[in-house]
Formats: sequence, structure tokens, C-alpha cells
Amino acid sequence: MIKREFEGSRELKRETHQTELAIVGGGLSGVCTAITAARRGVKVVLVQDRPVLGGNSSSEVRLWILGATSHLGNNNRWSREGGVIDEILVENTYSNKEGNPLLFDAILLDKVKAEPNITLLLNTAVYEVHKKNDDTINSIKGFCSQNSTEYIVYAPLFCDASGDGIVGFLSGAAFRMGAEKKEEFGEKFAPTEEYGELLGHSMYFYTKDTGRPVKYKAPAFALDVAKEVPKFRKFNAKEHGCQLWWLEHGGRMDTIHDTEQIKWDLWKVIYGAWDYVKNSGNFPEADTMTLEWVGTIPGKRESRRFEGDYMLRQQDIVEQCEHEDAVAYGGWSIDLHPADGVFSEKPGCNQWHAKGIYQIPYRCLYSKNIKNLFLGGRLISATHVAFASTRVMATAAHIGQAIGMAAYIAKEKQYLYPRDILTEGFVPELQQELLKSGQHIPKLALQDEGDLVQHAKLNASSNFELETLKADFALPIDTAVAQMLPLEAGKVPDITIEADVTEDTELRVELRMSSRTGNYTPDVTLETKCILLEKGRRTIKLSFSATMPERAYAFVTFLENTAVSLYRTNTRVTGVLTAFNLINKAVSNFGKQTPPEDIGMEAFEFWCPQRRPDGHNLALQVEPALRSFGVEQIKTGVYRPTTAPNAWVASLEDAAPQLKINWDEPQEIRQIDLFFDTDYDHPMESVLMGHPEDVMPFCVRNYKIVDDQGHIVFEKEDNYQSMNRIELEQPVITSALTIVVDRPSENVPASLFSVRCYN
Repeated sequence: MIKREFEGSRELKRETHQTELAIVGGGLSGVCTAITAARRGVKVVLVQDRPVLGGNSSSEVRLWILGATSHLGNNNRWSREGGVIDEILVENTYSNKEGNPLLFDAILLDKVKAEPNITLLLNTAVYEVHKKNDDTINSIKGFCSQNSTEYIVYAPLFCDASGDGIVGFLSGAAFRMGAEKKEEFGEKFAPTEEYGELLGHSMYFYTKDTGRPVKYKAPAFALDVAKEVPKFRKFNAKEHGCQLWWLEHGGRMDTIHDTEQIKWDLWKVIYGAWDYVKNSGNFPEADTMTLEWVGTIPGKRESRRFEGDYMLRQQDIVEQCEHEDAVAYGGWSIDLHPADGVFSEKPGCNQWHAKGIYQIPYRCLYSKNIKNLFLGGRLISATHVAFASTRVMATAAHIGQAIGMAAYIAKEKQYLYPRDILTEGFVPELQQELLKSGQHIPKLALQDEGDLVQHAKLNASSNFELETLKADFALPIDTAVAQMLPLEAGKVPDITIEADVTEDTELRVELRMSSRTGNYTPDVTLETKCILLEKGRRTIKLSFSATMPERAYAFVTFLENTAVSLYRTNTRVTGVLTAFNLINKAVSNFGKQTPPEDIGMEAFEFWCPQRRPDGHNLALQVEPALRSFGVEQIKTGVYRPTTAPNAWVASLEDAAPQLKINWDEPQEIRQIDLFFDTDYDHPMESVLMGHPEDVMPFCVRNYKIVDDQGHIVFEKEDNYQSMNRIELEQPVITSALTIVVDRPSENVPASLFSVRCYN
């Protein structure tokens, strides 16, 4: 029993934490920052004001995670973000491919709790910042409502990934809120006052079919959406969750201090929308459906943006500007929404895509005023227009990883401030450490002298040569299709295809490539052929006179012709892909982007893959065969296709593929890193959509590593992850290692992006 007499005042229970990096905000950016830093030995306190991790991706909001892949609706091939966020998305796809948001909560919590260097404080809202001096934070103070405890966290480095920027705000860091005028940065897409300066909040609801009639009586506060919501016609009985992303409001309000009012306004719309669906008589299919879940907090898009040493602009995205301090990348469209949201007569979004992914510089990731403050998530230094692309969660997570690694570098150099990493010349080291961890940075490759494989001789039991992809079935060209092939500079090989022709016709074939190295927008036509075909089964040999100016992916493009059915193959190979001139309205892709002339965006066609089980390669013969899949690809320092597959691929007939690594002298090996193909082209949306597989078809499931005496050093079964890091309990001394892998399936040859060994 506890009994206390009257006292004039009392104090809360207080806990004090001394740590090396304090992160405020447990969304994906904060989570990936924390995990990245913790895995490199940095002591982290992660403070989250909600009961779960994940922010907008959590079960409280239930927005799917997207980034540069953009629902497979743009031209950014193999662009899913790497590193920790890739690990999380691959894990979720493996154990939760149906997209249950509660299970995703558990996956994030499991990842964070697995790191002994992370102290997690949930339900803790930061409300006070104490500084050593005007430009340096000393500590933060937060309160946990669940255990009535006050926390004080001291650290040399802080990261604000809180969304609204509570630490940056309280510390006095320079910030912006709203849209810049187009004159300030020369951004032609800067919105007008009539369109609005802020993106609003969204809340979602889930429905369920019970199999028997269910009545619904709306609460008194529900809106009559037919009268008050211009977009009411978009409501239907089939869509729920974040498919209703356009259920948005608050862009004309203070998106920080008016959040509770915005929430109430959205609840009025949601309960009124369900009243309309259930009781208007227009949706008889909703008779047996019930409202299963309604969000209780809004998913925020925009509030404060803080100023760093550089502000990312529209031009950086569209022109794909290169930065010496690039540490991450983006690829979502520049996606502005009308400030009036669901109450606007305008379309719910205004998306314009770039031709490829763009670099994000390190200078955007720290405050220009507060020496020891990193900026994470949607707080980074970007204009309103550029923010419209960088704000999405996978991009924010990718940025978080760069911050986590920067914190490690800062600690290793005796606690540098974030800017010092730039000014004292440590950005190349930061970039290389990120690449080691699996993070992709466009235009950069890992150059790691400590990797023993770089100094070894490599041999393989076989190497895939793209000579023949056998014909399994035929499909009509009802949508223009392009076979993407990795070609070297010089003469284009001859390509032979087979087709069924239902009537005499002319088939138009174009050889295309991208105008920019590393892009996959086929905006340059090297050669066009018009081929007369007679009815029947035909063999078509394409001999091009054009030459490839550089190593790149070429698009052998067959324009729409429903009288012609091209033969397809069931064979799928790392780094070989078909693209289609598809329409994807979810990301404003209508086959071709045709922007107004005065908004600073480019016109081009969209050529996108189809999701499996569709999207088969064309059956073809290539002469001479393409030999871009040899064992030397293991050393490229790039762990995804770019201008080439960057992977060793074994022959499709090789039932027991082996890669042998030989050194002239015995080596002591303590760590082995392997990088497998988990299909970086697949978006892996985290909730709602579901996926055709739990393991990507290119991923090697089973492998073993054998030393020069035939002893098994390590063995793995049922792998599904991209990066496998093997830390040996006892180092092995050997002059050779053999990686023995199982072929993933009959139609997919084994592949491997990289092997790295360290002593």
C-alpha cells in the first residue's frame, strides 16, 4: 500500500539518459537512422511520441511505403532503396506479403529491439530543448504519458526526424513553412496562391464484407458528402485504406497547431462518406459490408522544412544534378496537392515525373544554424516543390540511413559536428561506408581496398550468356513492348524473334536508348524498322546498322499491333527486363507525360514493367551472345543493375553453380558479405496491395561457403534477404573460398551481385 499525506507540490519521476545520438521521431526515417548508427556501435536513444513505430507506415495511419519505384509507374528501373529500408521491406514481403499493418508494426519493433545499442522510448513527447550555447543543443526533455515519467536525454549529436520538427523548432533553427515564390529559386512549378502553399493531412478507413446484411447509422457529426464534398463521386465500396490517399484536408490551415481540428474535419468526411456508400442506394454491393477501422490520427504530409547549407530545388530533380556530397537519392514524382484537398474541385494531385532518379546531397541533412542537429525525414532542406518529391517514406528512410552513418563517422572522428564531415573532407568516407552497407548512391561505386576479393582471382562453374531465350507462349502486342538488353558500346547484335501473325501487316520496330547515362527513359531512337509480315508463324531477324555510343541498356521496341503475337519466355534473368508503354493512373502516368510548357518539367513516354506473374521477357536469339554476366561483375562495387547487370549469373543449365575465389597466399577471413538479387525493381508496398511472391524469384535461397580444404565455413538455407553478413566466430585461414549456390528455380539461373571478404 502507498499512502502519502498532503504536500505543497510534487515532481514527476525522472530518468536521465547519456547517449551518443538522440533521435526524435520513430517514423521510418528515425528507425533507419537508429538501426544504421547502432549497428556501427553508436549508442542511440530513439524517442517516439506514439505507441508504435513507423509513423505514416504504422497501423495508426496505414500508408504504404513508396519511394523511387513509384508503384512501378515511372521509368526508374531497379530503384528500390537499399540498405536497412530494403531489409525491412524484404522482411515484410517475406512474412507479411498480404500487407497486414499490425504485423508490419511488429516487424519494425522487432528490428529496433534486436539492436542492443538502441534505447527505445515510446509514447514520449519531447517538449523542451536545452542548449549549451546559441548554436549547440545539450539535452532534450520529454514526457511519457503511459508511465508518467519525464525523460532527459543528453547527447553530443541530435537528429530531428519528428515530422513537425519539434527539436529544430525549440532549438531556434531556421525553418520554412509554405511555398516559395517561383522567383526565389527559379522554380517554374511553384504553386499559385489559388492552388495553395501546403499539402494537407489524410486519414483512412478499412471496410470488411461480413457476408450478411449490415446496417449503418451515421453519427450526428458526419457530413453530407453529396452536398459538401466535391470529390464525393470518387467514393465507392471497393476502395479503402490508402487507396483513398486523396481524402485530404488542412492545406489552408496551420498543419501543426490545427491538427486536431483537421482530424475532426476528416472524421466528418469519413463517416459521411460511409453513410453515402451504405445508404444512398447507389452501392448495393455494400449491403453486407461494415466499417472495420477508422484512423485516429491523421497522416501528415507537410509542415516545417528546415534550412541546411543547401536547399534542394526543382531543377536538382528534373535535371538530375550531380553533387559531390551525394549520400542518398529520390525518384518519386514532384507531387503537389491542392491545399483544399477533398474539398477542392481540382484533381487530388498534380504529379510530374523526372526521367530518372536524382541525388540528394549531404548538405541538406543538417541545420545551418544548430551545430549538432541532423535533419531527418520530411524536415530536410528542400524547397516546397522539391519537398513534394523527397517527402515520401522510402526516400525519407534512405536519407535516415545516411544520417545514421554520418553519426558513426562523427563519433569515430571524436565527435565532429555534422557540417565538419563536409568541411574536413570525410564525405568520401561516409559515401563508401554507406555503399558497404548496401545503400545505393547513383553514379557511385564502392572502392574498398580492404575487401580481399578485389585482390583475388575469380572462376565460376559457368557464366550465363544471353544467346537464346526459349519460346514458351505468345501474346499479342496490345501494348507496345520493349525488351531491355544490356549492350556494350559498338555494334548492336542481331536479334531474332518469333511471332504469330493473324493477318498481313506492318510491324514497326525501334531501337532506343536513354539520352542520359544510367536512365531508363528511352527518349533517343537510334534506328527504326518497318517490317512487312504475312499471315502465319514468322521468324523475324533484326539487323541494326546503328551503334551504341556507350555501355547502356537498349530498348528493342515493338509498337502496338494486335495482329502480331510475339513469343515470350518463362525464363527470368537478373538484369534482363521487358518494359511496356503502360498507363498507371495511380501516379499520373497516362503513357506519356505532356506537361504545360511553363512549369519546368519534361515531356517523355513511360515504359514500365508489368508486375509478376506478367511481364515476361521476349523469346529471342542474340548474335553474338551478350556476355555481360561474367564473374568479373562481382568486383564492380555496385549491387544492382545500372548500365549493366553488375551481377555474376550462372548458366541456366548449371544445376550446382559455384564461384571460386583464389588468392596467391592464404588469407585470414573473419567476415564475408554476400549480395543477392531481391529484385530492386519491385516496389514492395508495405500494406494493402499484397504481392505475388514472398521471396523474389531471382534470390538464391540456399548456399554454402567452402574453404581450400573442402571444409564448410558457413551454410545457409531459406535465404530471402539481399545482404547476408557472415561474421565468423573463429577466423578461417585459407587460400580459396568456394561459394556453392542452388539455382532458384528451373526458369531462373543463380546470380550474385557481390562477395566481399575481410580479415
